[in-house]
Amino acid sequence: MYLRVLVVEDEASIAKQLANALREAGYAVDVAGDGRHADELAHAGVFDAVVLDLGLPGVDGLTLLRGWRAAGLRWPVLILTARGSWHEKVQGIDGGADDYVSKPFRIEEVLARIRALIRRASGTAHTELRCGELVLDPRTARVTLAGEIVRLTSHEYRVLAYLMHHRGRVVGRSELIEHIYAQDFDRDSNTVEVFVARLRRKLGPRTIETVRGLGYRAGTE
Repeated sequence: MYLRVLVVEDEASIAKQLANALREAGYAVDVAGDGRHADELAHAGVFDAVVLDLGLPGVDGLTLLRGWRAAGLRWPVLILTARGSWHEKVQGIDGGADDYVSKPFRIEEVLARIRALIRRASGTAHTELRCGELVLDPRTARVTLAGEIVRLTSHEYRVLAYLMHHRGRVVGRSELIEHIYAQDFDRDSNTVEVFVARLRRKLGPRTIETVRGLGYRAGTE
């Protein structure tokens, strides 16, 4: 549901299943099938969470994870481990992972754990994000205003989710761009203004504040 997630998995069918489910839940998703590509994406982009298989060819997942943490990359990491491989779980957590799921897994559990990791990383305790009468539920990707459902496009949803997730803080345009688009998407900074304008029409002009020269802020009312 939230914004941008990196999936690192060498089994194509599992990677496709994860990516499709995440996109359906509202995330922008980048996918890497090996450690080298994953490392390139990790250092080139900004992610809200990473799903990382430890059993990768070439550069293994644990080596990747330790390298990311040593480089100061702090986004939440959910590792995928083989069922019963308790030593993998221990090594992964010690290496800097935030949580783990054993294969085979249910996609609903992966999504729930990702939501929890992102909430924890931002200090948000509640499952729903609220700004007055505006409510965004990450579990269902549903937005309501005064109890009425508001229909949003996927990009409008990501912009709103990121701003509400960082309620009260000024978020720059470049930061929004990093979190609402996948790496291979044709990015245009002007589209952020378009999405914000659409959100104001649907949710009210005071929902998102423009802080001149700095960016946007939600949740000031």
